[in-house]
Amino acid sequence: MPAIETERAGLLLTGGGARAAYQVGVLEAIADLRRACGAQHTGNPFPIITGTSAGALNAAALACGSDDFDLSVRRIVKVWKNFSAAQVYRSDSFSVMRSGARWLTLLSIGWIVAKWRRVRPRSLLDNTPLHELLANMVPLERLPQLIQDGHIQALAITASSYSSGEHVTFFQGASHLKPWVRSQRFGVREQITQEHLLASSAIPFVFPAMPLPLNGHTEYFGDGSMRQSAPIAGAIHLGARRVLVVGAGRMHEPKLPGAEQVANHYPSLAQIAGHTLSNIFLDALAVDVERMRRINRTLTLIPLEAQHASPLRPIELLVIAPSQRLDEVAARHIDSLPVAVRTMLGALGVSSKASDVKGAALASYLLFESGYTRELMALGYADALAQSEEVRNFFGWYEEPVKFAREA
Repeated sequence: MPAIETERAGLLLTGGGARAAYQVGVLEAIADLRRACGAQHTGNPFPIITGTSAGALNAAALACGSDDFDLSVRRIVKVWKNFSAAQVYRSDSFSVMRSGARWLTLLSIGWIVAKWRRVRPRSLLDNTPLHELLANMVPLERLPQLIQDGHIQALAITASSYSSGEHVTFFQGASHLKPWVRSQRFGVREQITQEHLLASSAIPFVFPAMPLPLNGHTEYFGDGSMRQSAPIAGAIHLGARRVLVVGAGRMHEPKLPGAEQVANHYPSLAQIAGHTLSNIFLDALAVDVERMRRINRTLTLIPLEAQHASPLRPIELLVIAPSQRLDEVAARHIDSLPVAVRTMLGALGVSSKASDVKGAALASYLLFESGYTRELMALGYADALAQSEEVRNFFGWYEEPVKFAREA
């Protein structure tokens, strides 16, 4: 069978803070599977790369190494295998008290007293260390030449404007690509900077908003998963006709064990915050995937002549998402959080008991610790291999793969 053209393939890496470790495991499995099928010399399998929130960091790192996909994946894997929270946010007691305690002050003494005391906390945590990590992990200065040499067609990073309420996809890519405008969302050509990555990954309340220039003025942006009604759209606007989507949560999660027993208890702040973040990071993707599949099914019912006259085109989707609840995984690793962060989260209702997963959803976004990230990477790797036939068909890697094993 002829190989599928890869210039129309796109990759979407979604958000979710530390949950993005899962997608690194998926990428590692794809790289291994590609080598096992003898397709490692076919160039970058993802000419169109889009990312949101923490997924934007991985997307940018992958794009900036698009001339050597395998090496780029190995470098990203090394970072996530050896992660610590101190690489992302200040986790010492003084820093956590200086930022997080101010939020708790607002909860305990009220806005009026806080205003009188001129308390103006910008975020729960200080993510200054992330600046240094990005400088080493994402060599953005390489991107223009990689685009010019044809190793990648486009990199797109999404962020949400607190100033205007609109959802913006910043893209850097080939000259023929055009901006787009839709209801409350649009794409704009821009040179991607570290500030775009920090803005896209600024989890609301947890990390500070970032100022970015837009159309001649400055707006403040936060996490790109907020108000993101069509996560897959960016890749399609940039020319993708086949999109690999890597999620950060189960597409249709079952109820938590014992949910019926705790239903009559008032939820803790941690439960409410975790529920809110899950709504921001997970729900829109599931809805968009369902919508895309419904459109694809509808198009198959339309005569070919009518299809050619329509601007709609079928989009091949391959979705890889966690086969386990990541908050349950997080519950086993809460004790690995820095003491100051664990104490602060404990005040919100996050328990360090592995059996108590009610508040673990909040922790699952902040657990940038190697024990947790490695377990998520292993899960992503296993889930991707469980869909190895679909992956091979997606890329046109029809040669039977040789046996291989993941390095520990």
